[in-house]
Amino acid sequence: QVQLVESGGGLVQPGGSLRLSCAASGPIFSIVVMGWYRQAPGKQRELVAAITKGGSTNYADSVKGRFTISRNNAQTTAYLQMNSLKPEDTAVYYCYARRFTNSDYVDDWGQGTQVSVSS
Repeated sequence: QVQLVESGGGLVQPGGSLRLSCAASGPIFSIVVMGWYRQAPGKQRELVAAITKGGSTNYADSVKGRFTISRNNAQTTAYLQMNSLKPEDTAVYYCYARRFTNSDYVDDWGQGTQVSVSS
């Protein structure tokens, strides 16, 4: 199992920025995708952004042009740069890592970090 530790959440005013980090440890060589989901109160968890081992990225339509996902060269840490934040971005953000192991894909999850956008 990959362990994921998130940091960087907090309270920010509309239009502000935050950067989330997700540090992975364990069998990181097996990770094929890292990304972020979020879940707002009363809503389903939704994919925010993802980055593959090869560097391809994918974003939810609601965050395109505002959020950027990236990774360090060692592929041990993923980042989510969030700009022009809106109140509707308020949610708990969860980092995940998808591994390919034993001929199957397995998702590991972080503990979640709260992002609140409010004036």
